Amino acid sequence: MSNRINILPETLTNKIAAGEVVERPASVIKELIENSLDAGATDITVEISSGGRRRIRVTDNGHGMSREDALLSLERHATSKIRVDSDLEKIMTLGFRGEAIPSIASVSRFSLATREAASPEGTEIIVEGGRVRDVRACGMAPGTLISVEQIFFNLPARLKFMKSAETETGHVADIVARMAVSRPDVAFTCISEEKELLRLLRSDIKRRLAQVVGKDSSRHLYPVNGGDDYVSISGFVSAPALVRSGTQTIYTFINGRFIRDKVVQHAVMQAYRGVIDRGRYPVVALFIEISPGEVDVNVHPTKHEVRFRRQSVVHDAIQAAVEDVLRVSPWLAGVQPASPPQNCATGQAYRERIAAAAQASLSMPQRPQYHPQSSGQVDAGLPVNLAVTVNDPATSFQPQPEQAESSGYFSSLAIIGQFHSEYILCQSSSGLVIIDQHAASERVAYQLLKSQFSSSGIESQRLLFPETAELSFSEVAVATKFSDDLTKIGFELEPFGGSTIIVTAVPRLVIEKNPIQLMRDILADLERFSASAAFGDAVESLLSRIACHSVIRGVHQLEHRQIRELLQQMDKTDFAASCPHGRPVSHIVTLSELQKIFKRT
Repeated sequence: MSNRINILPETLTNKIAAGEVVERPASVIKELIENSLDAGATDITVEISSGGRRRIRVTDNGHGMSREDALLSLERHATSKIRVDSDLEKIMTLGFRGEAIPSIASVSRFSLATREAASPEGTEIIVEGGRVRDVRACGMAPGTLISVEQIFFNLPARLKFMKSAETETGHVADIVARMAVSRPDVAFTCISEEKELLRLLRSDIKRRLAQVVGKDSSRHLYPVNGGDDYVSISGFVSAPALVRSGTQTIYTFINGRFIRDKVVQHAVMQAYRGVIDRGRYPVVALFIEISPGEVDVNVHPTKHEVRFRRQSVVHDAIQAAVEDVLRVSPWLAGVQPASPPQNCATGQAYRERIAAAAQASLSMPQRPQYHPQSSGQVDAGLPVNLAVTVNDPATSFQPQPEQAESSGYFSSLAIIGQFHSEYILCQSSSGLVIIDQHAASERVAYQLLKSQFSSSGIESQRLLFPETAELSFSEVAVATKFSDDLTKIGFELEPFGGSTIIVTAVPRLVIEKNPIQLMRDILADLERFSASAAFGDAVESLLSRIACHSVIRGVHQLEHRQIRELLQQMDKTDFAASCPHGRPVSHIVTLSELQKIFKRT
């Protein structure tokens, strides 16, 4: 009887293993760049042809290898990074498996040329489909040059899934950019079809990010420094004005290693919740430093995924560090970023270099003092829906004088008036500031509700005459299930029999609005949840709904006193630059923009 189970030949197992490590040309380049960085390279050049499908060349000026080490590097699980089991708990190098080189060589026509600085000559090894064809001496500069041609030539199942040359070139450029962000002290060059895609000189983090995401985009980046003795977070995060439609510009690194981890990404997006619109993603470069023994990088062959020993602690530290920046809205003119805390020492030189570079790159100019000046009169003949309302029609059209006690960005603005009774017009030192009065009021109310909820519960107002509400039986079931939770947000409900309930108290902020309709909307939101424990997931959405119902909506005339009070409240409010739904609160039209409109420049 023949055996059903057979041992696969080595050539086939190598191809299977290569499929886990080598997904496309970009993954080849990632592995080779990691090896170059581990070898101490300070200058790395990547050259590709046909998106890397025809040819890949990676050249570095690292320490190189001897003839014996070069031959050993082609053997599976041969590595200089680890030697014993305990080394897996303190991995600080980017590579350690010893799989990249043999995997790449097994699915391509591969050549490796390398030379140590002390050696008079280098070594060149020619490999085809995993078989060594030639080993010879060669003349070259110290370092390593690896050439990969006709990738997947012997693996047609993988080759047919390759994308167009343009698509693969884009993936290659993205990989080089990610690796470059992690190491601003290393120069990177990426060339496609003899045309230069990237040339990144050695610099600090801020300049490297400017090189990768663009100078205009880098002006919207703000420094992050947080964490504690367990985990340290540094880097840069973007203002709400700088967002993307995908996660390609979320650069996250663990001990210098680029990762795509769900825990880290969730922490970042939670921090931006209510600051940017849903479906939009910020530009972020975060460097997370943690003891190697507290994170497992040996999870997946691509090494993009990691596992944390204390996952919730890392998640909360990242979220808090990003929120600390977003809370003060440093992108508002005249608002200085919070002083970064002292770096938390974890005994790793890499984090110290990153933090020092970030600190050196911080510089924000002071906002010049504004001196109000007179302007022309309001044209009373303007249509009602276009007229700008000022506080006293009899006076000249000019900003209101600054109050002596004003402090903060919004309080320092000179009030001009209202536009269409929906927008507040102010003047700053740099231009015209247009404020959405509903969005601003909603943010103030939301932060007040959130503060009350986290302390002793939202302040409620008992009704002198309780109201009855006819609900569906499913809504009554929801109201019963979440009765205690509804009390925390200011609603007190009592059953009256059948599908009727009695509302005895409502949140104080909505007492003069339509609290019964608000209650119905909240019950509809809660109906999606199957357990009271899930109430916490809906709290922010529910508080946002209450805030939206409690403040001015649509066309609403405001007195100068009310505008001034709103601006002062905004300066006392966290995340003041956006409403709880992520919409911007204000917009600045600069003087130069106006001059261009009227062709004065």
